[in-house]
Amino acid sequence: MGSRLRNIQARAAEHGRLRTGYTQGNRPMRSSTWVVTSHSEEHVRTAAKLWGGEPEQWSPLNSTIPQWRVITKASSIEALITPGDPLNQYNEMWSKGGCQRRCDGETELLSRQPCLCARQFGEDWHLQPKGRVCSTTSRLNVMLPDLSGMGMWRAETHSFYAAQEWGGMVDMVLAGTRGDGFVPVTLRIEPRQRVANGETKKFPVVVVELRGVTPRQALAGPMNAATALDPGSAGRARAAIEAGRPDYLADAESALTVDDVQDVYRAAHTAGHLTDDLVAALKKRADEVRAEAEKRDAGPDEDGAYEAEVVENPSGQPRWPAVAQPAQ
Repeated sequence: MGSRLRNIQARAAEHGRLRTGYTQGNRPMRSSTWVVTSHSEEHVRTAAKLWGGEPEQWSPLNSTIPQWRVITKASSIEALITPGDPLNQYNEMWSKGGCQRRCDGETELLSRQPCLCARQFGEDWHLQPKGRVCSTTSRLNVMLPDLSGMGMWRAETHSFYAAQEWGGMVDMVLAGTRGDGFVPVTLRIEPRQRVANGETKKFPVVVVELRGVTPRQALAGPMNAATALDPGSAGRARAAIEAGRPDYLADAESALTVDDVQDVYRAAHTAGHLTDDLVAALKKRADEVRAEAEKRDAGPDEDGAYEAEVVENPSGQPRWPAVAQPAQ
């Protein structure tokens, strides 16, 4: 592999934005479905094919540079959380002159003063009208695996309540993956409502949830790219293995001698089906069979035969120390 500059941070290009609203003239409008915007006409037209809607040219507020957008018909889209920490969150206040405040919840970073909104309005400052206080802004960089290009798409929300959920979800995933590898997720716009002071307020919240994998898989460590791109494949492969897997425990339960249990062990070993739980279960069954044999008369059986002596396994056969030895 080649070298990299050590004094800059490598990052993928940003292809566009995933929005929960759009502008109609100069009026901001909320959307119950995803709005995809990009400078690339190709990306927007592909998004329209995938999720519906009509591509159109569009200029953001306070900008003269045209872009492309599509107001899709999809409230859920598939995405990948990428390696590293994909989430940035600040309380921000913007004007035509740019960002006026950027606060981490404790310190306003531009002026290096304590949080101005909390100092003025208290801990419920976020309930103040928009424009009077900062807006809680969360930006999540994701990859859209079904669109061309290897760059990032930025999902952004200004919801105080979504910020709590995004932070919790991403931090749990990072605890399992340590920021390595990809994680398949669904970005879903969910309608919510809140009742306060006798008023009902309805608003959309973007929910980030695991897609096609269980918490056990997501928290077990980095998953390979093939599983992240097709998370259902792991489950299908596992189901196929389980469908063709013999019932080793049932075979062991019907065993009459330790040799019979060892045969079950060898069969599972050869098939690649041995697990720690199966080994423990077979060892337990071998101990039970051995205990049953010890209760019987040590003399010859009804056919006049003596029980065979247990010897070492032939060369090349899987070893059986766990079952052959008596339980301690």
